[in-house]
Amino acid sequence: MTIKERREREKEEMRELILSAANDIITAEGFDKLSIRKIAKKIEYSPSIIYHYFNDKEEILNNVMQRGYKKIVTAVSLTKVKGDSPEERLVEMTKNYIKAALDMPEEFIAAQLNQSEIALKHTSSLFKGASKEKPALAALYNCLKEIYKDKKVDANTVELTAQMIAVSTLGLIIKLIIEKDIGDKQRQKLIEYFSEEIVLRIVNEKGII
Repeated sequence: MTIKERREREKEEMRELILSAANDIITAEGFDKLSIRKIAKKIEYSPSIIYHYFNDKEEILNNVMQRGYKKIVTAVSLTKVKGDSPEERLVEMTKNYIKAALDMPEEFIAAQLNQSEIALKHTSSLFKGASKEKPALAALYNCLKEIYKDKKVDANTVELTAQMIAVSTLGLIIKLIIEKDIGDKQRQKLIEYFSEEIVLRIVNEKGII
């Protein structure tokens, strides 16, 4: 390994250490409580060292949010590789999204319930045109478009349907995270019923398909 390669690896390791510490603080205390000083204390370095790797707290927050959102997008996008019908992919997509969120409950809650401008930059999905800007919503939108391909459904209705499914799924996830003691069997039943029945009912509303 060359000196340059070693330095790059050390740089990435330090960035990872900083982001991991920031994520731990956010999970435990919330976005608003994060500070450069707290990160420095947690990793046992001086605050000035952190500024060597990140411009400011906002850049750290953006990186933390991007990492979390990437997990969700990856979980949803993986559904594309399956050769099922679009309805089956929609069901699988919903299950994958829920599983990915439940695998990082504290991080998910901290991000989704935060109203800061930085958090909303990544989590907002109800504005008009969101399906063109948000990868996870875009995957859902495109699946719905395929379901509706032989129906007279305009793009705005497709997007609204995608948004309603996303919001409904978010509500279930939050309740599953909060109500921790319902048992694995009941949790799985709820996820399956929601994904296989409720989501398709939203799609089928008013006899669209």
